[in-house]
Amino acid sequence: MNWKVTFYSDQVEAGIHALPAGFVARFIRYAERMEIYGPDLGMPHTRPMGDGLFELRLKAAEGIARVFFCTVVARKIVVLHQFVKKSEKTPNRELKVARNRMKELRNG
Repeated sequence: MNWKVTFYSDQVEAGIHALPAGFVARFIRYAERMEIYGPDLGMPHTRPMGDGLFELRLKAAEGIARVFFCTVVARKIVVLHQFVKKSEKTPNRELKVARNRMKELRNG
């Protein structure tokens, strides 16, 4: 049984598609792989962030972007948040947005 990639909201989906073309192409390729092989593609593509949160690591000519996602029952991968990375360390506010959305999902 395959996995299904969904989005936290229409805004999150629109945000993904608004990224530069190189990031969108990478996201689509990795999302297709996750639907077949599951959420853990391993480094350098995905990385666990703790408590069920994962990051999809996108690298393209335009730079580096991150997409946070989690898994829920029924083999669903939910894309929670995305941003273009401008510094070495992931900003806490970006992590906080993803963690809050994951908490909302899990609490109904």
